[in-house]
Amino acid sequence: MLNLVLPKGSLEKATFQLFADADLGIHRNSDVAYQATIDDPRVAGVRILRPQEIPVYVADGLFDLGVCGRDWVEETQSNVVSLGEMKYSKATSNPIKMVVAVAGDAPYETTADLPQGVKVSTEYPGLTSRFFNDRGIDADVRLSYGATEAKVPDIVDCVVEITETGRALRAAGLKVIDTILLSYTEVVANPAAYEIHEKRHAMEQIMTLLQGVLEARGKVLVKLNVASADLDAVIAQLPAMKTPTVNELYGRSGYAVETVVPKNEINVLIPALKDAGATDIIELPLSKIVH
Repeated sequence: MLNLVLPKGSLEKATFQLFADADLGIHRNSDVAYQATIDDPRVAGVRILRPQEIPVYVADGLFDLGVCGRDWVEETQSNVVSLGEMKYSKATSNPIKMVVAVAGDAPYETTADLPQGVKVSTEYPGLTSRFFNDRGIDADVRLSYGATEAKVPDIVDCVVEITETGRALRAAGLKVIDTILLSYTEVVANPAAYEIHEKRHAMEQIMTLLQGVLEARGKVLVKLNVASADLDAVIAQLPAMKTPTVNELYGRSGYAVETVVPKNEINVLIPALKDAGATDIIELPLSKIVH
């Protein structure tokens, strides 16, 4: 039913893992194959292409659904429907930032300080040109084919570059003087396909699975038993998503309690629950949380 296009390159591994965790495992003949399949009746076929091209091809109707960054949607000004942000990137769950950066010893502190005719290197010439035009700065924008940060200051005055952690920019001796946008990975749809009821329903079902995986990441399910006299003390320790589920045990011998908690708090939480009177504490991994 749906033709999907997924990103090749820096997002490839994280995207494939997300789909696998959503029980939408991607199968291809080799790690360098550009065609793939997903064993799911809602997916007719899968292509793997550079993320720069994905929003254009989705907008043109070559694919019904695609995964790419907001940065490339803005750069190409593609007419697509965003089905939602997928809060993951190459290495973290943080968005990437598109920033303006200059040499660390340059006298510029903001974009407004840059001179007319400033030379800029970037892989995003369209978005960069619009950014400087909107601020009344006549910029000489030059397309970069990589190693953008290495071109300051002897080739260009500044760069417009994406960064997830800022590590590469700092290593090159650059400082950030402005942020153009924050970009999460998004699932985007062709507008015409989105208007077809059956396809839209299939898109929404796939989104439910993907978002359920992301919601579950970093969380665990905690189950425990507690005597009636200690129930309030135990509940007070639980950082529940909403409120804990509490059920009375057979024979009114106490209560069974369960809730979802952040994984990074569990090392402190379990001993605190035991101190408060909890027994039979179980920690269980989660694969999806669907609200």
